[in-house]
Amino acid sequence: MPRPLKLDPDRLFPADAATRAVARALYADVASLPIVSPHGHTDPAWFAVNEAWSNPTELLLAPDHYLFRMLYSQGVSLEALGVPSRAGPSPADPRAAWRLFASHYYLFRGTPSRLWLDHVFADVFGFDVALDAETADLYYDRIAEALATPAFRPRALFDRFGIELLATTEGAHEDLAHHARIRASGWKGRVVTTYRPDAVVDPEHEQFAEALARFGTLTGEDVGSWKGYLAAHRKRRADFRAAGATATDHGHPTARTADLAAAEAEALFRRIVSGNWTGDDAELFRAQMLTELAAMSVEDGMVMQIHPGAFRNHNLWLHRTYGRDKGADIPTRTDYVGALKPLLDRFGNEPRLAIILFTLDETAYARELAPLAGHYPCLKLGPAWWFHDSPEGMRRFREMTTESAGFYNTVGFNDDTRAFLSIPARHDVARRVDCAFLARLVAEGRLQDWEAAELAHELTYGLVKRAYRLDDAQTLAA
Repeated sequence: MPRPLKLDPDRLFPADAATRAVARALYADVASLPIVSPHGHTDPAWFAVNEAWSNPTELLLAPDHYLFRMLYSQGVSLEALGVPSRAGPSPADPRAAWRLFASHYYLFRGTPSRLWLDHVFADVFGFDVALDAETADLYYDRIAEALATPAFRPRALFDRFGIELLATTEGAHEDLAHHARIRASGWKGRVVTTYRPDAVVDPEHEQFAEALARFGTLTGEDVGSWKGYLAAHRKRRADFRAAGATATDHGHPTARTADLAAAEAEALFRRIVSGNWTGDDAELFRAQMLTELAAMSVEDGMVMQIHPGAFRNHNLWLHRTYGRDKGADIPTRTDYVGALKPLLDRFGNEPRLAIILFTLDETAYARELAPLAGHYPCLKLGPAWWFHDSPEGMRRFREMTTESAGFYNTVGFNDDTRAFLSIPARHDVARRVDCAFLARLVAEGRLQDWEAAELAHELTYGLVKRAYRLDDAQTLAA
């Protein structure tokens, strides 16, 4: 007998009845606000081409490393789940992969992935029975039938979800043809890009040489020279601004910055492009480039996002076989106070600079990040990210940062996802958790109810638009 699937309308609200009532009232005022998604990894081709997804595995399972990292930890192979490898597409039958996923769905009990997926299954597809081995084919067939209809094309879902803006992420060496096609189509959905130069900034990136060559071709600059390399960044940033970008993104291993003299920076660059560099040189070059790119942000107004602290591709065999973003990235301890000092010495008091800091190291919230953002005008705190993009992670973020940084030195929520259908679910979780946190402050006499109502709106909608300068997009593109 299939088990029922029902979303609790009070999920994530406080257990105490009086506090729960406050959370309900706050949530009711923000639940239907537009979604602003300023940083994610969805594929712009979906919205440029607007073709139907072919099956549930292609859409919901194969792109989502949150799902298959858990399955892999329990001995399920990525090939059997339909995940492509470096050698090419997986030979797995999509239905068989879905059945395998469904038979292991119990592994996600208590995880944010379970919250998001149940929301998708119930709210987007209308299921009222839970996913398991018994209902796998029912799910597969009904989802496949839905995906074949016009109502489930990417643009239709974008409109249905109430998305006001969605920012994708492209490398500095990638063309922006899909974004050009979106703009030329006449569709009113606002899909913009984000400048992610990691592949041409990190000498240890496996695509560095290839990406650097492509970078030079796209810009017409001599990227083998320090002057030409920096000029190429400025040209590409202008291209991205023309495609709607208001932000850059930097996923470095650490938050280290440097401010070398011009001759030192040029000598370091020569070592990098010659291939005669050490690991210390690579780290110093990434550090110097954060400061160089901050200088460019002062010039052009683009908001910097720094996402440090992941040991990328920790599973060497998996990386060699399947490539990046396959669930093997692991958080590390991260320093911010010392690491950011060179950049902040140069630009920390610059009113034109905006930097949003993220972390995978929660021990840094109260000790380093909140005090830094609570002082420097250029710094804001990004929301709980990746491994901490969860109800408990969001609560911890508010508890550890609010007393030092307040609410207004944070930037609302961003979903940072490749899983398009989970975007409304992720934003709904963030809205519920923030309303629960605010309700507790009201119940404890630390906020007035009208203050909490204003804050709920700001945390949902206002802060993100200001932090990412979204209303200034036309100015940035000029």
